Amino acid sequence: MMTRSFVTALALAAIGFASSAHAQDVAAGEKSFNKCRACHQVGETAKNGVGPELNGLFGRKSGSVAGYNYTDANKNSGITWDDAVFADYIKDPKAKIPGTKMAFAGIKKEDEIKDLTAFLKQFAADGKKK
Repeated sequence: MMTRSFVTALALAAIGFASSAHAQDVAAGEKSFNKCRACHQVGETAKNGVGPELNGLFGRKSGSVAGYNYTDANKNSGITWDDAVFADYIKDPKAKIPGTKMAFAGIKKEDEIKDLTAFLKQFAADGKKK
């Protein structure tokens, strides 16, 4: 009987782990990016708009896209974009970089942030998909 209980406990633990794990979903990230499209572009024809184009975002320093008029807050933030910094920023941009002109309420759901990150990471600095 103890063996069956142990096996049952292992099975339940595995189910719980599997349901808490989330594989990044690029298609869901593209859908989430629709919240960003009013201000930002990605891809080979991307241009700066209300916000800077987001090609090659990860590994780039904040406030460094040529031709975009950043606030001093962004230029002087000292941020280099990576998964963790982006996740923190996108939850509440004005809290992460006080003085930014980015007027966005944020994305709070961890899974949505991971999906959006996966979508954005597809794009190299030249806008081509990696």
